[in-house]
Amino acid sequence: MAEEPDAKECGRCGRVQSRAAFARDRNRRDGLQVYCRECVAEYSAAHYRLRREAVGKPVREKVDVPAGHKLCRTCGEVKPHGEWHKNATASDGLSTRCKACRATQGRADHLKRNYGLTEAERDAMVAAQRGLCVICLNAPAVHVDHCHKTGKVRGVLCFNCNSAIGKLGDDPDAVRRAASYLEGNSWKPILVAPGVYQLPS
Repeated sequence: MAEEPDAKECGRCGRVQSRAAFARDRNRRDGLQVYCRECVAEYSAAHYRLRREAVGKPVREKVDVPAGHKLCRTCGEVKPHGEWHKNATASDGLSTRCKACRATQGRADHLKRNYGLTEAERDAMVAAQRGLCVICLNAPAVHVDHCHKTGKVRGVLCFNCNSAIGKLGDDPDAVRRAASYLEGNSWKPILVAPGVYQLPS
């Protein structure tokens, strides 16, 4: 099989550029789009403005973005390319949102998917707890805790308390025995049969 050439001519601007300057297109013989990323971006921007104007919607003002940077439409900040995840199918090879905005959205999606909570609802719970873990009443409340059987959210705990009740199997009896042990009431199991122990009442 013949090797693909290292460069390609853009069908719009006519410049011969490296393969990296073209987005992927599986439908093309060489696996690349006909136009370079820069031309595709310009073409898309121009048509976006025309479509918005045609339906009477406001058009975002063009922001002067220096080379090696990109404007995040979510947070409105211009950030260097290092602040973006790569996306080989995008016209500029980068994601539509910066890493920080993607992370924020990821946390919001996690809350909704796992606990059925919005960030506002979680923040309201934390505020009702005065920002503190409801078990130790000392550390910041940062981890949503829920019943693994019913899925019901119980509160927001610190890392240590959330980990502790999880390691005790979310078992109230085990937690009570741990509390009694810490108060100096050490329970000593009674051997009633080989390998079978009974806790004194």
